[in-house]
Amino acid sequence: MIALLERLLAHRLTERFILGLILANAVVLGLETEPAVVARFGGLLAAVDRFALSVFVVELLAKLLAQRRRFVRDPWNLFDFVVVTIALLPATGPLAVLRALRVLRVLRLITVVPSLRRVVGALLGALPGMGSIVLLLGLLLYVGAVMATKLYGESFPDWFGSVPASLYTLFQVMTLESWSMGIVRPVMEQHPGAWLFFVPFILATSFTALNLFIGVVVSAMQSEVDAERKKTVEAAVAQAEEPLLAEVRALRAELAQIARRLDGDQPKKA
Repeated sequence: MIALLERLLAHRLTERFILGLILANAVVLGLETEPAVVARFGGLLAAVDRFALSVFVVELLAKLLAQRRRFVRDPWNLFDFVVVTIALLPATGPLAVLRALRVLRVLRLITVVPSLRRVVGALLGALPGMGSIVLLLGLLLYVGAVMATKLYGESFPDWFGSVPASLYTLFQVMTLESWSMGIVRPVMEQHPGAWLFFVPFILATSFTALNLFIGVVVSAMQSEVDAERKKTVEAAVAQAEEPLLAEVRALRAELAQIARRLDGDQPKKA
């Protein structure tokens, strides 16, 4: 029974059905934000939403029954459990905010689509390397904020009047959002040499530190792809070696039979 349930859950048609249901549920959750659509098709949308949630609960219970202790060892199963549990909580009163969190069900696509799982796994694997980059970026921002506060705090108190204000302003500069016309050029009208501070800051943060994030993520993605390729090659080699191993076992058994026959045909010593 359990083996049959596992095969049913792993069947391609089941996976496609769950995938299609997640996509349909995502469309329904988006349509529920349109008052005109809700006024006309509110009952239908609610029915589709309840049906999708019911199927997700049944699927989760089936996984719990089939996998048992293995269920909690898989982080993707735990992710599905949290998402479905949030959807089951009453979204009224102080828990009304949970109604907006129903859209998290769309994230179940990550657990259903293998390529998305690999991407998320690579991002999670890149977190340790990102920690060092975040620390470096924080140091650069703090040093720049202290310098900007001392240099431009009196002239532009709204932008650089305090270290927190300078941190936010420099974060905007680092993201290159209106950094030139919005911040740097007005500062240069009173401090012509301000470019000597802002240009090196942008080079050190936007073009160096932020690109390190990309490098870490790309490296993690490549490691994930290499690991997946290695598993595929090992599985293919094992599948190709299985017939050869079967033939070798058959030959060994046949040789053993021949050896026993030869031993039986030899005359016994008096």
